Amino acid sequence: MSEQLRTRIFDELESLVLIDPHTHINPHAAASTTLADIMGYHYYTELAHSAGLPREQIEEPGLDPKEKVGRLVTRLGELGNTIQVSWLIEMCREFFGFDDERITTDNWEALYDRAAEKMAAADWEEQVLSHSKLEGVFLTNDFDDPLEGFDTTRYIPCLRTDDLVFKLHEPSVRERLAKATGIEVGDAKTLREAIGKLFDHFVSKGAKACAISLPPHFWPEPSPLDSIHESMRATFEMMVCSPGKRREMYEEHYFEADDMTDEELAQEIDSHSNGFASKVIFWMIAEMCAEHNLPFDLMIGVNRGVYASGVYQGQDLYNRQTSLHQYAELFNAFPNVTFPISVLDHTANPELVSYAWIFPNVVTNGHWWYSNIPTFIETDTRSRLEAVPESKIIGYYSDMYKLEFALPKFRMYRRALAKVLAENFIIDRGWSEQRAIDLGKRVLRGNVESVFNVS
Repeated sequence: MSEQLRTRIFDELESLVLIDPHTHINPHAAASTTLADIMGYHYYTELAHSAGLPREQIEEPGLDPKEKVGRLVTRLGELGNTIQVSWLIEMCREFFGFDDERITTDNWEALYDRAAEKMAAADWEEQVLSHSKLEGVFLTNDFDDPLEGFDTTRYIPCLRTDDLVFKLHEPSVRERLAKATGIEVGDAKTLREAIGKLFDHFVSKGAKACAISLPPHFWPEPSPLDSIHESMRATFEMMVCSPGKRREMYEEHYFEADDMTDEELAQEIDSHSNGFASKVIFWMIAEMCAEHNLPFDLMIGVNRGVYASGVYQGQDLYNRQTSLHQYAELFNAFPNVTFPISVLDHTANPELVSYAWIFPNVVTNGHWWYSNIPTFIETDTRSRLEAVPESKIIGYYSDMYKLEFALPKFRMYRRALAKVLAENFIIDRGWSEQRAIDLGKRVLRGNVESVFNVS
């Protein structure tokens, strides 16, 4: 009975047309052109590397796409147990007519050629979107993205602010900001003007969210510049002013800087700030979200570069030093800003549930990265559905780089969601089947519409 019930619920959820609220899609090249675009996804390269394929063979300069796939296939036999390879098999069956149980050294070339033929179709992108029942895709846009040349009602802009918060001391980032806004930042006032201009640009182009990925040690707090120690204010001004003025101010407050390049000087000043400038900028961005009525997606807990010898995008991990207590003052200070929260560590989910339980502006958002496997999804989904108001649960996002991944990833979530709805709500609590299905549709689609103001 339970299995049949789950199947009926899954089929209802599978019929739903979706909006994906977080991806890394390039709207100018959204779909894949070869199987290498799919198997080059970091999940496959990092797993192949973990299973013994040397990084140099994966990232060899000028490597032919077909040769790269052939090399990765040599490790798939050791990875067939992983959920990520199940995504790959499901994609190949759905999109390329693959019938075998596994991709092996004997059958991969025929699959590669068949995929290339299918992907060469002029309407391939449309085919993938239609087959995946996907009508809207949130992007991850650099702050200086002109947001031109694509349909912003299908590919929905989202202002990514990591570089502004953590890299504004770098000359290249400052140059990008000046070019994007026409404002040469020199102090807190001009910085606020520049950030405000970015928000105006994004909102005018249909942006529905602002987002940032945050390291475990970050602790946002208000830092009013008019009430801090003079040395800290001076350090902040050095961080945001032009390189010439920066050098002059550094020599006035610290030491001679003749032997340092602009980049080295920026790094030196950043070390003096101890993250103070990042806190000031982050708080400005939260204020802008309040002014422009944009949700602020917080993806919390990434330690960058833990495995220095790892493949590209396969170097980052989490630790358990992060707590949402670090963000409590932020949630209190901006009651009218919605904060969809993603946590990298499955063990952080109970804390996220408790914050969403009592804070009206905290929303649980998807199952991110290392938490994105069925066992963790099922456990985390149970706790969220049992404890958080149903209007505040965004069930899933794909985090994909190519469109083909939406289908297997969302199916994985739908299967877990159908199981939870069947067991915890219909069997255990006596809900009607339709009521449980309606809840599933709300967390899959309805809350994306209401939280991000899209339809």
